[in-house]
Amino acid sequence: MSLHKTDPEFAERFDYFVLNEVAKEEKQQLESSTRYLVILAALIGCGGIDAYKETLPKALENAITPIVAKEVVYQATDYLGYGRMLPFLNVTNEILTEIGIELPLPGQATTTLDDRLEKGIKAQAKIFGEHMKEAWKASHINRWLAANCFGDYYTRKGLTLAERELITFCFLMAQGGCEPQLIAHTKGNMNMGNDRDFLLKVVSQCLPYIGYPRTLNAISCINKAVEE
Repeated sequence: MSLHKTDPEFAERFDYFVLNEVAKEEKQQLESSTRYLVILAALIGCGGIDAYKETLPKALENAITPIVAKEVVYQATDYLGYGRMLPFLNVTNEILTEIGIELPLPGQATTTLDDRLEKGIKAQAKIFGEHMKEAWKASHINRWLAANCFGDYYTRKGLTLAERELITFCFLMAQGGCEPQLIAHTKGNMNMGNDRDFLLKVVSQCLPYIGYPRTLNAISCINKAVEE
């Protein structure tokens, strides 16, 4: 049942805030496709499965392709874990099937099990700098990070490297408790051309979905990354 029927006062104020204040705030606006991209990532990050169900159909009507939607969910695996990602993958598959999209979608992998580490290291270095070419040797976790997180996911087609680093920022911002990683990935975003002003717009557009505390924490992380 619609919240406009069960909770009309809440629905009126929430819709007004999201659609008239946040989406139209001067100097805080984003292109529709980018806005939906970051909102979907933020909803996955905060575990907002019901809000995601509401939002994905709208996103698919506003320049988010089925492949992009799937790639956002896939990449969440490394930042939220399979346990928290799986409900979003299942819901995405249900919604795509309902609107007549045949699954599976065309493959987007660009690595093999043999070269995923090598290509993952290259992706890390492109985002964070040349020093990352040796970082994978520090421990088995670092090796997994290079091969699995970057080699299996960042190297996939469907999203640019800058877009992948952007949704990672949103995953970390929305789940909270990841401030050191959020600062690091803020720097990664800036290296990819997602500058401070752009990231502040992203945070602003995600605020209704993640709340004020995590929004303010994200702004602090952005400012700290700029200082460093």
